[in-house]
Amino acid sequence: MAAPYAKLPPWVDYGLIPLVNVIVAFLVAGLVVLLVGENPVRAAQLLVQGAFGSGDGIGYTLFYATNFIFTGLCMAVAFHCSLFNIGGEGQAYVGGLGVAIACLAFDSVFPWWINLPLATMMAALAGALWALIPAWLQAKRGSHVVITTIMFNFIAASLMVYLLVGPLKPVGSMAPETRTFAEGAHLPRLDWMLEMFGLTIRSAPLNITFLLALAAAFGVWVLIWRTRLGYEIRTMGYSPTAAKYAGINQTKVIVITMMVSGALAGMMALNPVMGDQQRLQMNFVAGAGFVGIAVALMGRSHPAGIIPAAILFGMLYQGGAELSFEMPTISRDMIVIIQGLVILFAGALEHMFRPTIARLFHMAGGGPLKPSPQPGE
Repeated sequence: MAAPYAKLPPWVDYGLIPLVNVIVAFLVAGLVVLLVGENPVRAAQLLVQGAFGSGDGIGYTLFYATNFIFTGLCMAVAFHCSLFNIGGEGQAYVGGLGVAIACLAFDSVFPWWINLPLATMMAALAGALWALIPAWLQAKRGSHVVITTIMFNFIAASLMVYLLVGPLKPVGSMAPETRTFAEGAHLPRLDWMLEMFGLTIRSAPLNITFLLALAAAFGVWVLIWRTRLGYEIRTMGYSPTAAKYAGINQTKVIVITMMVSGALAGMMALNPVMGDQQRLQMNFVAGAGFVGIAVALMGRSHPAGIIPAAILFGMLYQGGAELSFEMPTISRDMIVIIQGLVILFAGALEHMFRPTIARLFHMAGGGPLKPSPQPGE
């Protein structure tokens, strides 16, 4: 998806413009806080302090960010092919089923460092297969991928209800969840990583999945900008007609893109299922699939932008909890409003300030204005 108006350096396109959008979103959010009778500066301090003011706060922020990195990458891969995969929520849900199957089968047999690759493959496979049918319907029958993936979200939720109140529920248990995994399916925490900086984690579930998410981000960058398949995906995203005349197999590219996207969403389940809960529960995705849409938009569908965007939303989740505790008049609904404003300015209004910034960059000697290339080039 080309950005209009002007060719700008990557640090402006992926750094400065999103930063300006976020600042404006928080300024507008400050007005909302002021309208309810609270001090917006104090609210901002509490938000940042809750997210980054302690080892536990940072741990929780990065824990939430891990989920959003996976779902943001899921959306970004689809965006590059002009596919709006809104089914990340359901693909992550089914990915959790893949994780649970691997853990329930091998948690007492293998240690975590063997079970993690097995669970990762199962999660990716489950998410990819759940995206396969909408992909095939889009490629072969022209069914709109937005509609089919939304419907598959509901099917995934219904499937999970059936499994967790039936076949996967332990005998004698009343809770709709699997049994707790044995020690071999518990992922190690990353306490040591923060302790290197003098921080202490007491209860935050930050775990090794965070490093896996960073590796996945690098893998997506290699796929999209350093492989032939990535070139075909981007060509399809720019112009399906040009891709057709170039001899690109459109059906193959659509199906593979959606399966890669679904696999990334499915891998998100590793973080809450193996890294935190150590069992499969209802609603463990908790909306991360939809937040991934905002993360991908704000990160301009580039891994280098998705990671800080995911951390920002992790900050809103963790810092918002601290804010609503310290300022009872600012409820969790107010935090949702702030998230919505970030999404509005980073997504729907992402080009609002771009013409002005481009002109200022040109006036400062940044070179003549040219048509914008594809993101990442």
